Amino acid sequence: MLQPQNNQTDAFISTGIAGLDTILAGGLTKDRLYLLEGNPGAGKTTIALQFLQEGARQGERVLYITLAENEVELRAVARSHGFAMDGVDVHEIIPAESVLDPDEQYTIFHPSEVELGETNRRILSRIDQLNPSRVVLDSLSELQLLAGSPLRYRRHVLALKQYFAKRACTALFLDDKTAAGGDQQVRSIAHGVISLHQHESGYGAERRVLRVLKYRGIDYRRGPHDYVIVRGGVVVFPRIVPSESREIAARKQIASGIAALDALLGGGIEEGSSTLISGPPGTGKSSLAAQFVKTAAERGQRAAMFVFEEALNTLLNRADGIGMDLRTPLSNGMLSVHQINPAELSPGQFSHLVCQAADAGAKVVVIDSLNGYLNAMPEARFLTSHLREVLTYLGQRGVATFLVGVQQGMMGPMGSSVDVSYLADNVLMLRYFEASGAVHKALSVFKKRGSEHETTLRSFDITRAGLKVGPVLADFRGILTGVPVREGASDGGAKHE
Repeated sequence: MLQPQNNQTDAFISTGIAGLDTILAGGLTKDRLYLLEGNPGAGKTTIALQFLQEGARQGERVLYITLAENEVELRAVARSHGFAMDGVDVHEIIPAESVLDPDEQYTIFHPSEVELGETNRRILSRIDQLNPSRVVLDSLSELQLLAGSPLRYRRHVLALKQYFAKRACTALFLDDKTAAGGDQQVRSIAHGVISLHQHESGYGAERRVLRVLKYRGIDYRRGPHDYVIVRGGVVVFPRIVPSESREIAARKQIASGIAALDALLGGGIEEGSSTLISGPPGTGKSSLAAQFVKTAAERGQRAAMFVFEEALNTLLNRADGIGMDLRTPLSNGMLSVHQINPAELSPGQFSHLVCQAADAGAKVVVIDSLNGYLNAMPEARFLTSHLREVLTYLGQRGVATFLVGVQQGMMGPMGSSVDVSYLADNVLMLRYFEASGAVHKALSVFKKRGSEHETTLRSFDITRAGLKVGPVLADFRGILTGVPVREGASDGGAKHE
């Protein structure tokens, strides 16, 4: 049935995947032809099924035309994801087993001359019969092989595009890229092109990335976007664009609950700021970050912790050992703890989890540690870009973010596999030093953008009764070297902005 084609660019229909709709600035423009390309196993069929499921849910007539996979296999895939497939018509156009019989082989005509025409007739016949508003054609590689030549293939796809346009039908063509040279032909014809990629990892799960290569007339979200395939379908994590969610608001200081630490910080940590807690292993970096979480929960504010190296049980037991109650806020929902496995979680998925916690109301977020975060990244050069986007997003929502950075070495000069101190608004430094035949800890504020702060070094201890920030270490020189020299008393407490 011929119908006028939609002439509005912003008349969108949903793909059935919320994250993909966000990337596409609202969804797919109605009555257009789109190309979904990717290597076998990338998730094209799953996305196509979600696209049709959404149409059926909206009461539309939808059709899946398969040229390679039979209906039984397709419905089995749908069931594995929990898709009901109610209202989804499946039409398979697969060569009959009779083609294996030598007596049935063509002798005068080339197979493409006969089979392409027959395939095309069966496709159009079914569409004319159902008059669907959404169609999936799987896959183009079969049509390309039947066409035989690039010219014939291109003309055939162009004719199909015009055919669907006259029937007010949104068509999604799948291309598994197994036939050489076909993708560029269809990319130039399609109204939009979505490309799926799988990046192999040396360890752990592969990383799946989606890109929109083309979308006429729409300012879509560019760049790579991570996605995963889980039971229930494909989940897409749009790349964070902080400029889309800017907020201007006054920022208050939040206290740590330790008077001496608040004095060192000039009153506390500002809302919307990021704080790097850096130091060698065992100095109490995680415990210091957890102190702000505990105090936030006591104030009635939500908090979230993302831990890479430490199990939840270990975290809770360690907190119990220093008199820090994290179990109560965890049980009453004021605290959420996420155990992150960098081998299984992509950077985009992790960023989505962190920002989702902020959207759910968390006012304090802890990422422990940056070293684990680095291991989750495919390449180190992208770490700062991802981290900057996350920190900006959290800062615009008034979230105080604490990053735990482990430095290499125990005493004296130390290094780090990643330096993001320039991204953080505040930097707290923990150090070991030797004095009087014992190893001690020192705490200092190296950087603070939000207010004045002490430039002194204070003693720092982890006890069964909690964290203790002691007096200024005014009688020592060279604490940061690890082997200080005792001097006479000097005036401490100088301040700077």
